[in-house]
Amino acid sequence: PFMDKEKIIYRGIAERVFLEAKKGVPHSKGNDWVPINTEYLKTVYDDLVTSEGVSVLFFSTMAAVEMKQEGVVDAIVVANKAGLTAYKAKLFIDCTGDGDLATWAGAGFDMGDEEGNVQQGTLCFSLSNIDPYEFSLVGSVHTNRKDGPIHKMLDSGKYNLIKDNHINDKYAGPGYLMFNAGHVTVDSTDPVSLSKAMMAGRKVARQFQEGLAEYEPKVFASSYLASTASLMGIRESRRIKCDYTFTLDDWLARKEFEDGIGRNAYYIDVHKSNATTYPRYGKGESHGIPFRSLLPIGLKNVFVAGRCISTDHYAHGSLRVMPPCLVTGEAVGVAAGQICRSKSPDVHNVDIKQLRNRLQQVGQLL
Repeated sequence: PFMDKEKIIYRGIAERVFLEAKKGVPHSKGNDWVPINTEYLKTVYDDLVTSEGVSVLFFSTMAAVEMKQEGVVDAIVVANKAGLTAYKAKLFIDCTGDGDLATWAGAGFDMGDEEGNVQQGTLCFSLSNIDPYEFSLVGSVHTNRKDGPIHKMLDSGKYNLIKDNHINDKYAGPGYLMFNAGHVTVDSTDPVSLSKAMMAGRKVARQFQEGLAEYEPKVFASSYLASTASLMGIRESRRIKCDYTFTLDDWLARKEFEDGIGRNAYYIDVHKSNATTYPRYGKGESHGIPFRSLLPIGLKNVFVAGRCISTDHYAHGSLRVMPPCLVTGEAVGVAAGQICRSKSPDVHNVDIKQLRNRLQQVGQLL
């Protein structure tokens, strides 16, 4: 959701992405929990970056980080079909999700809860050829539906890879239902764990299709598994230690910050069996996102943005999702433009007043 239940609060580039993406789902009304037409969204992103002159390299992976001196990254080494290529820059922005660049450059990080356990991942999937009329009668197969098929699937014991009743569905197009459903154990910083999780996720998706066809046959009897995601849905891995760590107490207090660069109102959404639940925000409520949580301790020319920013385990459950990731990404991009022309740019010395003024000029809500 992009709203505080009254108005859109994730503004700037985030709002541009949201409003453009909505055109791909004309059947969806309102601005909360809008389904995503993934193929449409891909071209929205393509057009946004190319219209600003960004050079894009698909199918490329960062393979190493080269240091100029302690705390200063000189270059990143990228692997793709051209082999290994080093890219130098004055400033680097780590949006890898796992904080790879910052970690390999020497930044500290936290990972998971007190015992190091991270949230479960999900391999999203899509079912096609569902019956649109019958689906309109049931409205959803969400966990909250008391007579929903997920409860029958679990009670049957036949679908052993489905661990719990986590199932969210969104009607994305004619006869096409997209799912964020099921949980798999995964450490996204470990390639072996990630590979095993992808294989497990595909089997989980198959069991969901079979179980839905059995227990909601009017909707799903003729359905088939149209696709599984190309990437594992990772909820949590490294959280880079930055100048400020946003905490659960900050979230509960709806805290404001002098260096705030945007708003967030998403609930504490932690996917583990023994997670504590917290009341959601009311209408019009949100908190500020501090810029200091994007500045890695000990690194002078690296920003972080997205789900690897500095939070505690529970606050991460709120700030890890797409809208605040778009907000933190824009903030570090604007900050980089602000300081890149200085002789020795230091991310910890950004003029906060100037940054906030510029963010407001480009439409961000502070």
